[in-house]
Amino acid sequence: MQGQAQQQAYDRGITIFSPDGRLYQVEYAREAVKRGTASIGVRTSDGVVLAVDKRVPSPLLEDSSVEKIHKADDHIGIASAGHVADARQLIDFARRQTQVNQLRYGEPIGVETLTKEVTDHIQQYTQVGGARPFGVALIVGGIQNGEPRLFETDPSGTPYEWKALAVGADRGELQDYLEENYDEEADLDGGIALALDALASVNDGSLLPTEVGLATIDVESESFEQFDYDRIQSHLEENDILDEGDDDEEEPEE
Repeated sequence: MQGQAQQQAYDRGITIFSPDGRLYQVEYAREAVKRGTASIGVRTSDGVVLAVDKRVPSPLLEDSSVEKIHKADDHIGIASAGHVADARQLIDFARRQTQVNQLRYGEPIGVETLTKEVTDHIQQYTQVGGARPFGVALIVGGIQNGEPRLFETDPSGTPYEWKALAVGADRGELQDYLEENYDEEADLDGGIALALDALASVNDGSLLPTEVGLATIDVESESFEQFDYDRIQSHLEENDILDEGDDDEEEPEE
């Protein structure tokens, strides 16, 4: 009985390590991330690509209200996977930090600096009683000193820098696809094609433009740009992964 009680204490208390050095609540937060639809980031020589799967659960839901890609600053975009409400809190925190840096130093914040500010904030919720970790992972992409940078935030508060990554559902399959097909010399269009092809690989080989989010931050302009449905559809058609639905209509019975 005593062993079970101790196990429950490790399980419920964010401030208590288990005997093997684990924080169970952080691991549960990672499981929450896995339940979110996938997000992908790709770093190319010309900039950063962010692509997300934003499947709409009901035809009555306005697809534009499903937000998984956010502008943090003119030169930084963020994609999320996991609890949407948690993501919004971290996005708002990131936006405040970009403005604080601009007012304090008179210059845009670095992508790495912003990522570490966010992960420092996340980490505080892994060692404070009465609070739970953030059940979300973020992909932070942008331009820093003329170079594209791409980072991931983990629910533990650890930042990682990547050339290409996936978070959320089907991460293992998506990561395998990215590792097999990533090309460091690819341009921005090549990065878009890779991200969309990866998403299509776990969605029966095709995608609808209303169920995909796409944004880029290019080196030349150092500006965040989110694509509309027409541009997304154009890229899906170019890569032959547009879901055209069932065009065969049944003739009405007489």
